[in-house]
Amino acid sequence: RLTAPQERALGETLADLGRATPMTRLLQGDVGSGKTIVAALAALAAVEAGYQVAFMAPTELLAEQHFNKLSHWLAGLPVTITWLTGSLTAAELKAAQAACARGETHIAIGTHALFQKKVSFARLGLVVVDEQHRFGVEQRLALRSRGARDSERALAPHTLMMSATPIPRSLAMSYYADL
Repeated sequence: RLTAPQERALGETLADLGRATPMTRLLQGDVGSGKTIVAALAALAAVEAGYQVAFMAPTELLAEQHFNKLSHWLAGLPVTITWLTGSLTAAELKAAQAACARGETHIAIGTHALFQKKVSFARLGLVVVDEQHRFGVEQRLALRSRGARDSERALAPHTLMMSATPIPRSLAMSYYADL
């Protein structure tokens, strides 16, 4: 069962996902507080709505932990999870990129490889960034620019950033900007 704070964070996140304006939300909590389960349930909501999810972590080890958790939690569901990191062989990387571009991947989990120019998504609707403070502003924006298309224009995907230790800039953005 989810804890009361997890239920509150999930409820607020799901409400934001239902809005037309793209969400930019910081999910802050101690290590082990359940940020990943909240993000996984938000990802499922996006997939159910017909969108793809990019789940990015700053290190391959952390990305692999997320891949293993989500693969275990979502086993048995009709959800395709793709692993996308720089350590893949050329053939594996090409296959993963093609699956994302064709929309066969529901959730792509990886590192910086997710926002490389060769990676595209058919219908990216949610970006989850773990330890968001370890990525630069331009790196996060590069992934957000790959949103789903509506007629002639790209739509910015919803963004859920997670951190156990948000930097002062992130906290200031949550108070003064759109975070």
